[in-house]
Amino acid sequence: MKLTIVAGARPNFMKIAPLIHQIQLQQNEGKAISFRLVHTGQHYDKNLSDTFFEELNIPKPDANLQVGGGTQAEQTAGIMIGFEKELADNPCDLVIVVGDVTSTMACSIVAKKANTKVAHIEAGIRSFDLTMPEEINRMVTDSITDYFFTTSDYANENLKKAGIEDHRIFFVGNIMIDSLVKNMELIEKPTFFDTLTLSEKKYLVLTMHRPSNVDNKENLKSYLDNITDFAKEFTVVFPIHPRTRPIVEALGKTYSNLEIVEPQPYLKFIYLLKNAAGVITDSGGITEETTYLHIPCITLRENTERPETCVLGSNVLVGSDFNALKANLDKISENNWKKVGIPDLWDGHTASRIVRILLDLPL
Repeated sequence: MKLTIVAGARPNFMKIAPLIHQIQLQQNEGKAISFRLVHTGQHYDKNLSDTFFEELNIPKPDANLQVGGGTQAEQTAGIMIGFEKELADNPCDLVIVVGDVTSTMACSIVAKKANTKVAHIEAGIRSFDLTMPEEINRMVTDSITDYFFTTSDYANENLKKAGIEDHRIFFVGNIMIDSLVKNMELIEKPTFFDTLTLSEKKYLVLTMHRPSNVDNKENLKSYLDNITDFAKEFTVVFPIHPRTRPIVEALGKTYSNLEIVEPQPYLKFIYLLKNAAGVITDSGGITEETTYLHIPCITLRENTERPETCVLGSNVLVGSDFNALKANLDKISENNWKKVGIPDLWDGHTASRIVRILLDLPL
């Protein structure tokens, strides 16, 4: 069995690492399975991609399409052109895509047009918000996928409602948690932690990158004004996304309890999450990590494609409701967060389940 595994953006690397480790284990046991790793280059900031290969102990990619930046359309076109040549030069039995980034959708389309089967890890999740580019990516990818590996019952039901047959849906759990479980003993304190005199449970982590939150300067200013005001007793640590930095700088405003730092490598970012009093974010993946770590998480979105993080986990949605933001920051301050559970099969063994299924597929 010859696999091509596609990665393009930061969240992808945490999802492919456990998969690669499990494939290597099967190879060591003599199983006829091989893989080619293709990095599309969608994330081209070193802290958002390059460091993950070393930290997560995965091989450097066999090919880097180096698509770089650009608009959604430019990135999609660049990835498709590059991946079409890659797949023609290196045919495989199955293309594996993960998550919901532009690379996921673009490479799925190319693979299917080349009559190559596609497996989607983290299939079936839906926000039902068509203003999100990721939702378009998810819908298009799942409409042409052959094999669906899912994280939750919610995802299973979404696929079934879309007419996907049960025998193509495999509920395997959350592969990102595999990386979290494996690396908990390896997490590293960021160099700025002591410089900023941070201490455990005395700071909040803030991440913002979604266009709806950061592209409009007034929206971004309102968020920063209110977050820093409502969280006066905390230092707010903001590892800033490359696309967000110029917008923040254009505001020309500083906040006494806001510390802007560079994007963090995986092991240092998990250290930040694990030791924070709480997290404020507009990311989907971070809500999964905070749920597993039982860290209070406030999400600056009106919806989520991961409802299990709200129903069972540590996540709450506040969108742009600043009264709700204040109320939930008060709960963090008072150590009065809701009871948190971990969803089924978020246990660190998802990749092994996936590889066992791959070896049995009729390819």
